[in-house]
Amino acid sequence: MQRVSSRDRLEQALARIADPSGEGARACLTVYRETARAEADAADARARLDRPLGPLDGAIVSIKDLFDVKGDVTRAGSRVLGGEGKAAAADAPAVARLRAAGAVVVAKTNMSEFAFSGVGANPHFGTPGNPLDRARVPGGSTSGGAVAVADNMCDIAIGSDTGGSTRIPAALCGIVGWKPSRQRVPTDGAFPLSFTLDSIGPMARTVANCALADAVMAGAPPVRPEGADLAGLRVGIVQGLPFENVDNDVAAAWADAAGRLGRAGVRFSDERIALLDEMVQVNAVGGFAPAEAYAIHRERIAREGDGIDPNIRFRIERGAKMSAADYVGMVQARRRLVRAMDARIAPLDAIVLPTCPIVAPRIEDCVKSDEFGRNNLLLLRNTAPVNFFDLCAVSLPLTCRGGLSAGLMLVARNGQDRRLLDIAAGVERLLAG
Repeated sequence: MQRVSSRDRLEQALARIADPSGEGARACLTVYRETARAEADAADARARLDRPLGPLDGAIVSIKDLFDVKGDVTRAGSRVLGGEGKAAAADAPAVARLRAAGAVVVAKTNMSEFAFSGVGANPHFGTPGNPLDRARVPGGSTSGGAVAVADNMCDIAIGSDTGGSTRIPAALCGIVGWKPSRQRVPTDGAFPLSFTLDSIGPMARTVANCALADAVMAGAPPVRPEGADLAGLRVGIVQGLPFENVDNDVAAAWADAAGRLGRAGVRFSDERIALLDEMVQVNAVGGFAPAEAYAIHRERIAREGDGIDPNIRFRIERGAKMSAADYVGMVQARRRLVRAMDARIAPLDAIVLPTCPIVAPRIEDCVKSDEFGRNNLLLLRNTAPVNFFDLCAVSLPLTCRGGLSAGLMLVARNGQDRRLLDIAAGVERLLAG
């Protein structure tokens, strides 16, 4: 079969981005047409010579608006930050590694302002409609990236994940989202939300493409996951909070998926993890993201606060109330809990739970501050503990009644990235079948 050239696939992606009836204008904030064409042509030239740079050579990739691209202002979904006019001196390391592997960078994608929301709404540049129902939110904060993948504007979207920002939009848009162990990919050149919790991960239609992009950004050999044998895997189902107030359609889809995994030989165990309650107590003093985001933005808020999305500004300003003593206490407590969680789940191959307890809310239901806050808390509830406990996780599509999606999340210990991706590939194959 003749290979479809990278340039041809790029032109198809560019056409979708430019389609006035689609979501391209809201999903892609900057489109690199000419540089992407040059990169695609170079990839095709290498292919003709049978000298590809690796499995990502010629892949069409988008990057979240918070990554530095040499010569561009890094907006992080904000007109205030974009108006500061400070062009990046170099590509972020993650972006540079993708280019070195032959990836074609097509666009910078829309996001929740400053990456501080799981909803994905952006009043400044528009909220891209969910590909499964355009009247619904895409999830955040990597909203445009998920829509770009689902709408075939790119093969892979690179995002950040501080409390679920690759997994939530992937779950709601029906694609795969990967959150690696935090130390795996350098966060330099990515505008921060939380120095403690930020991590860099991809979204794609398949586990394999996520695994390849993750390896390239981590500086590791790109290896396609083999797809683990599911029979005999020890998988824990966390009891309690992750299943509270779960949407009926999500519950039905979850039960079906769990039943299929059980019939494939997965050895489930019910896990009651008291450490989750301790995490809630630690975060009760304010949490890492508000405190660290306030340290980053306090002068900006004092200077240009009226130009920031009120829902995001409210979340940032919560950090002003935390004392230094409370913050230090929170850091120390988290260190202890991270070690305790690693030991607690060591006997398991993975933990499984719904990525989100609800399907995507309607855009009109996320406008008022109280509705926004309620939906945001629900969307982040199951994903945020992964970042707090310094774990790795992947969200797989979990199709619900009516064609919407909520995601099936697999979680493993820090450093078990390759093993978890192999397990995810096995689960993906089962659910697709």
